[in-house]
Amino acid sequence: MERKIPDFSGTWEMKSSENFEELLKVLGVNVMLRKIAVKAASKPLVEITQDGETLSIKTSTTVRTTHITFTVGQEFNESTVDGRPCTSFPRWETDSKISCEQTLQKGEGPKTSWTREITSDSKLILVKHTNYHLSKSLDLEANK
Repeated sequence: MERKIPDFSGTWEMKSSENFEELLKVLGVNVMLRKIAVKAASKPLVEITQDGETLSIKTSTTVRTTHITFTVGQEFNESTVDGRPCTSFPRWETDSKISCEQTLQKGEGPKTSWTREITSDSKLILVKHTNYHLSKSLDLEANK
């Protein structure tokens, strides 16, 4: 039986966030940049298009716009939340949750990863982790 792939597509608006500034602090982001990042990330607009297991995610804030495209099960290049280039490997953790380990391309620093999950009530939860177990959680709702 073929597995049903969850639909991540849509335009998503953040409804809540937890521990983002603490995450940036663990990553070594200075106080001034943390304050700017927290303010800018308070109302991101996340646009996701999807073709099977390939997702294209555009995240726009008042400070910057990021764009990643990846296929679950295949490595891709992106940047950590604090801007360090990394190689990422997304995989299905559950039927509705993608887990992605990030490996720095140069230098050393805290290990980072993220998960994206579609809940049973059609919300998108994004969690960013470091090896210190601090995380950023987003509860996003779609405007479909």
